[in-house]
Amino acid sequence: MSDQTGALARDDWRAGGFGLYVHWPFCAAKCPYCDFNSHVVSQVDQRRWASALTAEIQRLGRQVTGSARQLGSIFFGGGTPSLMQPETVDAVIAAARGAWGFANDIEITLEANPTSVEQGRFQGFADAGVNRLSMGIQSLRDDDLRRLGRLHSVAEARAAFDIAQRCFDRVSFDLIYARQDQTIDQWRAELAEALAMAADHLSLYQLTIEPGTAFGARHAAGSLRGLPDDDVSADMYLETLDICAARDMPGYEVSNHARAGAESRHNLVYWRQGDWAAVGPGAHGRLSLTDKRVATEALRAPGAWLDAVEQQGSGEIALTDLSDQDQATEYLLMAMRLREGVSTQRYERLSGQPLDAGAIDRLLDWGMIERHGEHIAATRAGRPVLNAILRELAA
Repeated sequence: MSDQTGALARDDWRAGGFGLYVHWPFCAAKCPYCDFNSHVVSQVDQRRWASALTAEIQRLGRQVTGSARQLGSIFFGGGTPSLMQPETVDAVIAAARGAWGFANDIEITLEANPTSVEQGRFQGFADAGVNRLSMGIQSLRDDDLRRLGRLHSVAEARAAFDIAQRCFDRVSFDLIYARQDQTIDQWRAELAEALAMAADHLSLYQLTIEPGTAFGARHAAGSLRGLPDDDVSADMYLETLDICAARDMPGYEVSNHARAGAESRHNLVYWRQGDWAAVGPGAHGRLSLTDKRVATEALRAPGAWLDAVEQQGSGEIALTDLSDQDQATEYLLMAMRLREGVSTQRYERLSGQPLDAGAIDRLLDWGMIERHGEHIAATRAGRPVLNAILRELAA
């Protein structure tokens, strides 16, 4: 790749934007399906954690500079960020503003659970600057909430949603389907209830059984019964696409649905291969520096991360250079999740070579992808088999 083309590739992040991810690793309870970096502890020194998170933001602010580096989004993920004190959130947001400055329309999202304890903090988060809440409701059926290890009831979830709508400009929530003993008709009814709650964004995930989780252990032992088979799960997925599209909430990404203009700006940074700084235990980032693009990774264990920040000035354990082909492959894998798909010109600019025209033609003939100008995207029939499409394109 020429020096000029390489410079274009390193400047490529502008097509996706610039965001900040903040990982809060603590939860009130560990859900049996969860394989995220989350931990249950009895007490958290909020001031100590606020100091460490802000220190990491300041360190990255010195590393990643430039007039174009205004933040377009901040995302507090976890874990359960709504267990943070509003003062902790306020300190982190202030540090981010000091490090980079904010776009006029910055989106600041915080993930929350709908228990009464967390509801009480909603107005404090809004006062700190959070303008979008993403709620982990997961089910609108009390029996299934108990199966999923959730600590809230459906009544609490609905009450929390109403409170959140009064506090925040935008409220999104998550549901899990393809649950134990769930039928397609039951999911249709539940999804209709969710759409009637007037959210402008829904994240709808199939239940997946991950190694290392309580569900994973039960599944391996043969004691997790009643899961829908692959055909039923695929039918549920296609029904989800159709029902949401009919209600003006099309799937703009594999598992995410939104009204026009209500898409998660921060998650689009990932899917459109932008840059994002990442702080907190186990957080992963992507940053374009003066002469290269790098992947960052932080220590995973909360205590070890906190000690490293305080004693060594950084919780980072890896800074890995990304080759041009690494960047092109990541862009392909992420952007094909989007309804808008992949820009073949952008892929070629990153990679230095075009996508395989033969693979594209085969997938077009099979009805798995469609072409829109210089973009290719998965069709309705292709979305359930996206991994197979990616294997064909990346071969």
